[in-house]
Amino acid sequence: MEPILPGALWLIAHKSMLGIHRPNKITLNGQDYVIWQNVKGEVFALNNVCPHMQAPLSNGWVCQERDTIVCPFHALEFDGKGRLCQIDKKDTQPISKPLEVIVSNDCIWTYGGYEPRLPIPDLHQKVVNEYEFLGVTGEKIIKGDFLSNLMVNYDYNHQNGTHKDLFKITSCNVTAFEPQGYYAKVTQNLTRADNTWKEMLQNPVVGILPKIMHNQLEYAFPSTTVLFSKAPIADIAQFHILYPETEKITRTFILMYAKFMNPMMKLVFKNSVLQAAATVVEQDSTAVETLYPREKPKIRLPNEEIMFYAEKLYRDW
Repeated sequence: MEPILPGALWLIAHKSMLGIHRPNKITLNGQDYVIWQNVKGEVFALNNVCPHMQAPLSNGWVCQERDTIVCPFHALEFDGKGRLCQIDKKDTQPISKPLEVIVSNDCIWTYGGYEPRLPIPDLHQKVVNEYEFLGVTGEKIIKGDFLSNLMVNYDYNHQNGTHKDLFKITSCNVTAFEPQGYYAKVTQNLTRADNTWKEMLQNPVVGILPKIMHNQLEYAFPSTTVLFSKAPIADIAQFHILYPETEKITRTFILMYAKFMNPMMKLVFKNSVLQAAATVVEQDSTAVETLYPREKPKIRLPNEEIMFYAEKLYRDW
């Protein structure tokens, strides 16, 4: 496939998603890779195809003594640079192509082998400095092209439809839109209706969300949307991550950070916060996966210039 946004920086995983000495398969722009982590926290990634007889390396295992990935077919070992490792020697030249990754604040980034065009967003460091990492949630493969998924994150008219269930959002008022090239900020006020007891039992966190939510969103095109929100229990920073697996498949997950008012609030509400974010992903994914082929819209809604701003960045890349 033709690469989507070559030279873009993609956040493909958080170290907590990898485990230790466990092969993981990721797909980026139509190419499969195997990625693994050792006990020191070092991360390695290679083309997932064994150069001997094309077995998927991600179906193999990791040799802990040598930090190598072992092919499941013939037990051939390759180090993180793609060099064949045999019992008595190691090749000096790689025969499997490594994927260069950058690890920053436990986030694993890559340019997918292309010349870099954008740096790691500063907002990641800002959040890590101020917030506690809660975990990864909402990891999902979406049957939809990358642009459609991207535009949902910039769409300020879908909340009272897509997120009506559980979150009871009735309206969204955008009070500021600040585009800054590949970065942007949006300030919004979300109005909510009352939740039923059943909904609060389903997820207790919706019972303490304010009726008017004052949120700020920051965007680092193309992969990252950060929602900053305040609730009585905590300040939340929610990283919504996207990257293209193929032309018609998109991978998403959420990195959740928070500043809880006290340890008891964290104990009681941590899982509810993660579950609520996962529900957002499910609702957005369903919306994208059920769309008919795109046509020119015959209706215009307020604040759509934000969504079309993102589309222009994509098409002008």
